[in-house]
Amino acid sequence: MPSRIDETYPFKALRIAVLTVSDSRDRASDRSGDTLEERIRATGHELVDRDLARDEAPVIAERFRRWIDDPGVEVVISTGGTGVTGRDVTPEALAMVVEKEIPGFGELFRMISFEKIGTSALQSRACAGVANGTYLFCLPGSPGACRDGWDEILRWQLDIRHRPCNFAELMPRLKEGQG
Repeated sequence: MPSRIDETYPFKALRIAVLTVSDSRDRASDRSGDTLEERIRATGHELVDRDLARDEAPVIAERFRRWIDDPGVEVVISTGGTGVTGRDVTPEALAMVVEKEIPGFGELFRMISFEKIGTSALQSRACAGVANGTYLFCLPGSPGACRDGWDEILRWQLDIRHRPCNFAELMPRLKEGQG
């Protein structure tokens, strides 16, 4: 039951930025970023920026901050750096900027991964949160993980027509209570 789209509501394109976290990839070899870009555009959303960052928490956090502070970016999706090795620091970078965590995102991602790759899903530290009214989603660095994260979760939660509820409809309320 991944999708219940209410066609009586108009689609609202969101402005999304993509960050690939990698010490070895460049734009030409960034298949995960390509996968996300293709899916974002195919569903009608706007890709407003795309970048690469080294596997260093301060570098990743700074890139997140620039997009968080940019009113033209509503959603950030990163790919890479969510494993358990010493160089995998995307969750730590997210922790440096996030105001509220969305633990269910990582839990659901690992459940979906478990159905496809079994217990290897434990190695993912996929995570998400909100900062300054911007959603941040951190996916593993493989094209398959990006497909799973987009096709099974983000595609639906970023579509304002998805019922019974979705992240997109909450966007106007994300800054409630902030001075």
